[in-house]
Amino acid sequence: MCPRLAEYRGELRAREPGWHNAPVPSFGDADARLLIVGLAPGVQGANRTGRPFTGDYAGDLLYATLIEYGFATGQFQARPDDGLRLVGCRISNAVRCVPPQNKPLPVEINTCRRFLATTIETMTKLRAIVLLGRIAHDSTLKALGLRASQAPFGHGAVHEAGALRLYDSYHCSRYNTNTRVLTPKMFHDVFARVRADLDA
Repeated sequence: MCPRLAEYRGELRAREPGWHNAPVPSFGDADARLLIVGLAPGVQGANRTGRPFTGDYAGDLLYATLIEYGFATGQFQARPDDGLRLVGCRISNAVRCVPPQNKPLPVEINTCRRFLATTIETMTKLRAIVLLGRIAHDSTLKALGLRASQAPFGHGAVHEAGALRLYDSYHCSRYNTNTRVLTPKMFHDVFARVRADLDA
C-alpha cells in the first residue's frame, strides 16, 4: 500500500466521482509478444478512463504508432469503449496508481514493482519490451534482476535480457514532444525496429 497515492486517489474520487480513480490494470492479452511499460497513469488520462494511455496526449502518439506498425487495430478515440484492440501487444505501467505531479516517489516505484514483475512473468510468449522513459527502464531492469550497468538507458538503445529484447524510448509525453526531446519520427523508429525484429 502506498499511503500518499491512496490519499491522492481519495481526493480525486471526492472531486470527480465518475472517474476510474483506482489502480489501472494492464491493457491487452497476456499471450502477447510485446509489452510496453510506461511511467504511471495520468490524472486526465488513465486515472480518469481506466485504460493505460487513454485520455491524454501521450496516448494519441502511442496508439497512432501502434496502429501504424500493426500492434493495434481499430480507431483510437481516447476512451475505453472506442473499440480499439491491441494485436500481439500489451501495455502496463511501472506504477499503477496516479501520482501527484506525475512524479512517483522511489518507495512507490519499489512497492509497485511486484505487479510489473508478475505481469512480465505471466506473459509466457513475451519477446520484446518497450520501455518509455527512465523510470520504466530502471524498474523493469530491477524486475528482471538486471543491474543498471548491464543496460544503460538511451533513446533507441536495444538490450538483450535472456530471451527478451529491451527497447528504450523517451516517454511520449506532451512535454517531451513539445520540446522536441522526442519527435514522432524518433518514436516511430523504435517501433519499426521492434516490428522488424519480431517479424524476422
